Amino acid sequence: MTTPTTPEKREFQAEVSQVLDIVINSLYTDKEIFVRELVSNASDALEKLRHTQLTESGIHQPELPLQISLSADEEAGTLTITDHGLGMTREELHENIGTIAHSGSKAFIKSLEESARKDSALIGQFGVGFYSAFMVADEVKVYSRSWRPGAESLVWTSDGKTGYEIEESSEELERGCRIVLKLREECKDFSKIDEVRTILENYSSFVPFPIMIGEERVNKIEAIWRKKKADISDEEYTEFYKFNAKAYDEPRYRMHFSSEMPIEINALLFVPKDNTELWGMGQMEPGVSLYCRNILIDDKPAGLLPEWLRFLRGVIDSADIPLNISRESMQDSSLVRKLNRVVTKRFLKFLDGEAKDDAEKYREFYSKFGRFLKEGVVVDYEHREGLSKLLRFESSMTDPGTFTGFEDYLTRARDGQDKIYYLTGTDRASVEAGPYLEALKSRGLEVIYFLDNIDEYLLQHLRDFDGKALVSAAGSELELDDDDSIVLEGEPLAENEMEALCEYLKSELGEQVDKVAAGKRLVSSPAAVLSTADGMTAQMRHMMRAMNPDGALPPQKVQLELNPRHALIHALAGARESNPDLARLVAGQLLDNALLSAGMLEDRVSLIHRGFELMERALKKSSE
Repeated sequence: MTTPTTPEKREFQAEVSQVLDIVINSLYTDKEIFVRELVSNASDALEKLRHTQLTESGIHQPELPLQISLSADEEAGTLTITDHGLGMTREELHENIGTIAHSGSKAFIKSLEESARKDSALIGQFGVGFYSAFMVADEVKVYSRSWRPGAESLVWTSDGKTGYEIEESSEELERGCRIVLKLREECKDFSKIDEVRTILENYSSFVPFPIMIGEERVNKIEAIWRKKKADISDEEYTEFYKFNAKAYDEPRYRMHFSSEMPIEINALLFVPKDNTELWGMGQMEPGVSLYCRNILIDDKPAGLLPEWLRFLRGVIDSADIPLNISRESMQDSSLVRKLNRVVTKRFLKFLDGEAKDDAEKYREFYSKFGRFLKEGVVVDYEHREGLSKLLRFESSMTDPGTFTGFEDYLTRARDGQDKIYYLTGTDRASVEAGPYLEALKSRGLEVIYFLDNIDEYLLQHLRDFDGKALVSAAGSELELDDDDSIVLEGEPLAENEMEALCEYLKSELGEQVDKVAAGKRLVSSPAAVLSTADGMTAQMRHMMRAMNPDGALPPQKVQLELNPRHALIHALAGARESNPDLARLVAGQLLDNALLSAGMLEDRVSLIHRGFELMERALKKSSE
């Protein structure tokens, strides 16, 4: 036992009370954060000792275990945190945990104030994390002995207000640091060891050194995301996924990567087997936790990843994120926004690679999670290009049930083709039974089928791919060049007769049509309706009706395109003068049939009654 010398006292500078007020009341929003701060500091001290052991000899007490121990005394109202790390000399005590004393300049205070207001970027730069202890303690003692041979056993003591003192310890200390917090009356819950254990289990489960409470190790799961992929087995990945996601299945995909630029990242992300939103279980909650050097910052951080990636499970760890960042400041943090961009782009690149390597496996993924990608296209402009590469669909050149993507579509496009053609519908059979494919198929142009009921909404935001405009084969904006190689049956109706018929139909059909005109898209069908004057397709009207069943939809007004070569059009042109009553019936039936073919017919009663009347007339005519 050594004989204590006179304590060396140092007063804090005038600004220190102001600095401590900022640290305690502005930088930290939760009192319990002091536990993860002090445990993180202990972990850093152990890590530094481990590296020192590789380069230095004669380390004091090399047999001591590299671990962190915690104990509490409810009666005395104390909490003790011990590590066998580097420890500190007298000068290092001044420099490391006395930093706040000799950094108390106006510039430093201004930096801290700005840090507290913005994103707490200064945490860790000036050693202020240690001072979170004064949120809960009236007095803090640090018992420390350096790793260096012959180092002193020292005690640093402070109430966080008047200053601090350093003296030799009356006991021969082991290497490392022992921090004893004398807790304030209102913070005595932190002297309950079960309370401390809960905090450690929530936030410090993956600290790389054992955290001990008595003989029990608190952190039993390894932070495999910081290990090399070659050192981790598939079984270890799966077990970690089950632990992290609280799942019983195996993950569908996993992505494990590390990066140092533009921000340090260690990420391990999993795609689950199933999408529970398809089961009607409500919207999934984000499942990727944010860590800083194995210390949990937030298990469900807002803004860490885009909302449309809420199906992912796993961990993102960045040493650049401050330990004290709050939920409130998470979305305002420039560091978190960088994490968001880097990880999202990396994941999209990962999915693109998986889709190319194993198309069938990706198709299974897409059938479960494709709607999340579509949601991303709608809401996330920054990543829309990467997301659009991942979309899958059937087309006029694929077999039923076989999917393709935009990149494959363009490999089959005709030379000089500057547009991507598509059709929307409820199923493939109805799309192919409609009149809109005729002209494009006859010209050898591939048409994409968008058959999901949310695809209309998707297409309002996805206007092009790789510089090629997306054009609806059912839209009025479709323009087709003449193709001499296409053999069309029948002679076109004379131009003047066609104009007269169009005027007649426009007058006869009234408010139901916005325009009637001859067109080039039809081959075997007599007529087709194009997009409505208000731009609303059938699927959009169905969605609006489903969202508001009792609400009234705006009147439907369409453009009617006629096939000037079709026999029915020729006959109708003659009947408008020779048999006006019949022509009126045929005009109404022609429009309703076209609406029905487009999935836009909303009044089927008139179609049925008119059809019966036309059949009756036809039978009477044949019996004459």
